[in-house]
Amino acid sequence: MFDVGVNLTSQEFIRDYDKVIQRAREAGVIGMIIIGTTILNSRQAIVLAEKDTKYFWSTIGIHPHYASQWSKKIYSEIRKLAVHPRIVAIGECGLDFYRNFSTKKEQMYAFQAQVELATELDMPVFLHCRDAHKDFMSILTPWIPNLKAALVHCFTGTQSELEIYLEYDIYIGITGWICDKKRGKELCKLIPLIPSNRLVIETDSPWLIPKDIFPLPSSRRNEPSFLPHIVQKIAMLRGDNILNLSNTTTFNARKLFNLSSNIRNTII
Repeated sequence: MFDVGVNLTSQEFIRDYDKVIQRAREAGVIGMIIIGTTILNSRQAIVLAEKDTKYFWSTIGIHPHYASQWSKKIYSEIRKLAVHPRIVAIGECGLDFYRNFSTKKEQMYAFQAQVELATELDMPVFLHCRDAHKDFMSILTPWIPNLKAALVHCFTGTQSELEIYLEYDIYIGITGWICDKKRGKELCKLIPLIPSNRLVIETDSPWLIPKDIFPLPSSRRNEPSFLPHIVQKIAMLRGDNILNLSNTTTFNARKLFNLSSNIRNTII
């Protein structure tokens, strides 16, 4: 199985990084996409990805929380770094009107610029949308015909939002959010509606630990080794076989990020 969204540059992983990766491998995770959310951690993501070029890849971008940092200099640096062979997508970019750590105007400007850049460079986009669907789609839609591919990372939206994404053949990333009895209740109902060729899985670690893991780690830190737990929950909700789901979502990850020549076709 393949984890399409891991925040490996987080301070949460500094003390035991090697053990975290070892546990992930032992759990059956055969590859990861390291998420870039600022210029600094995008650079750090490249460094981590270079440690094992058959296991790690990364994205580069400015998360909506940090959209206030956007500048011509940042744009030029992203454009320059995006050609690095470890970089497979532009993002995490998008809109987050739930927290508004950057103003709506700043978020929309940075998002538009990054989608435009992804189109120019013929790269997928790694997307974030929370409480901003209308504005999110107003920016994204005109670019979709020319985008190589798009992934809505950590989808937690409504059925109507899901249907719109699927109408445009956007990939849907599902996390341990579905393992939260309270917050994930509505999302669980939507899992069977996602076509098998548009579904990918992710932990978004160290965030969003599956809350029904037992025993729950005292640190409440999520990590890639918990991906099988998420897969098991998705398989149950879809009435699917775990092995089949793992192989299908791995294939989708390979296709989405153009990794077909770099990782195995199946898991065991």
